[in-house]
Amino acid sequence: MFGLPTEEQIRDVGRGLGLHLTPGDLELFGELITEQLADADDFLNERLDEGMPEVLYPRRAPGWRPTVEEDPYNAWIWRSEIAGSDDGLLKGKTVSVKDHIAVAGLPISWGSRVFDGLVAPYDATVVSRALAAGATVIGKNTHHGFSGLKSMGGGLGDYWSAINPRSPELQTGGSSSGPAAAVAAGEVDIAYGGDQGGSIRHPAAYCGVVGLKPTYGLVSHAGAFYGGEPTIDHIGPMARTVQDVALGLEAVAGYDGQDSRQGRDVPDGVDVVRHVDTGVRGTRVGILREGFDDEHGTEISKSIRAAVEALERAGAEVSEVSIPEHISVLRPASLLQLSGMRAVRNGGPFILGRDAFVPTSFVAAVNRAWADHADEMGAFLRLTWLCGEFTHQRFSGAVLAKAHNVRRHFVRAYDSALRDVDVLVMPTCPVPTPRVSAPQGHDAARRRELDVLAEVFPTYRNLQPFNYTGHPAIAVPCGEVVEGIASMQIVGRPFGEADLLRVAKVVEDTAV
Repeated sequence: MFGLPTEEQIRDVGRGLGLHLTPGDLELFGELITEQLADADDFLNERLDEGMPEVLYPRRAPGWRPTVEEDPYNAWIWRSEIAGSDDGLLKGKTVSVKDHIAVAGLPISWGSRVFDGLVAPYDATVVSRALAAGATVIGKNTHHGFSGLKSMGGGLGDYWSAINPRSPELQTGGSSSGPAAAVAAGEVDIAYGGDQGGSIRHPAAYCGVVGLKPTYGLVSHAGAFYGGEPTIDHIGPMARTVQDVALGLEAVAGYDGQDSRQGRDVPDGVDVVRHVDTGVRGTRVGILREGFDDEHGTEISKSIRAAVEALERAGAEVSEVSIPEHISVLRPASLLQLSGMRAVRNGGPFILGRDAFVPTSFVAAVNRAWADHADEMGAFLRLTWLCGEFTHQRFSGAVLAKAHNVRRHFVRAYDSALRDVDVLVMPTCPVPTPRVSAPQGHDAARRRELDVLAEVFPTYRNLQPFNYTGHPAIAVPCGEVVEGIASMQIVGRPFGEADLLRVAKVVEDTAV
């Protein structure tokens, strides 16, 4: 049952909408608003088929919260053992997913205790397809989510912060920190992470694993939600080898009709696995000049250039490429993310304008949490909401519109360069991996949560542009450096994942 609105509540809501209601308006509208709410209440209580996607492999136990002994790297928020098909590309492979991806019967929390007790009623498309390909889903991985930025050096966050198996003294990166840690530790074969600004490739680089952000829309986002701008949302595989990343992509990629991010150009599937070992002879590799930071990442730059020399010895044709827009793209990309998060918060999760299943329990839970528990969310998220709201109010939504509109200019800039070369290469993160720091006390932790944003931003400067433009990008380790692992990012044409994987395999095979 719903609560009846008072005249004061109607007046306050009206003011929020720019309405100045007279006493006569309040009396007239109040009765009609109550009738509308009653009709909506009756609708919600009707037993109607909502078209929930079928759970294809329903024989599953509820799983368990792992102990410290079972989870030495804090990589898991929930463990399970869900067996899929007896055959397929992923037969014999274990798979996990970042916590923002729905797995039927398992909790989903977006990294926040506000959502304790919320259980997914269905599988995300990426989960259904992995199971259909023969995988065994063994759990959900931690990430910093809505509550803090611990894995990236922030001071706050619910649950636990993933530890970098390569070096506990170094940050894990984020936000797909748990998937990267689980993969690096050998606890799972393939993990599916989420990437809105680098969140697959960033922790892949820090943890020394392979991470792929596919072409925008190639992997369905149905059944996943992260609270941000939907036109930069990606899901992709992470693994210890390029071969397993290729398997993980081919098993789940393709159009499914449930994700509004997927346009008519998205194919029904991809054929990449058989191309992984075909080499790079004749492949045109462009070194992106603007992607290097030789002042702060000299060691990393040397490792990337050494890997490029190995590609050249393997038969690749190497040249240097300049795309000045790679520097200027960061402003519209950042403003789109900021304004888009505000729009999603105000409009509600999953409502993306297409006739596809929308999980009502998730929508209600997220909207309630954002309304009633906003003060419990991470400082970075609250700041983003405030900045987004003031930007919207001061500029009447024009910033969001322009950030969308100018995207074509930047897409064309990269596309133009990719007519002359097959792939672009650059450091995944052009600066060394930061060390873990633990602020003392809650006030220091809150301050640290905001200070870290300025420190983290330079590490994303080669990552965020390709969420904005939608080009596929893969991070692959290419050598040891003093502070962690050097990682090369390889970027290609839309739906050119086969080229990325071929080049990445040679880098992997020749890394020192």
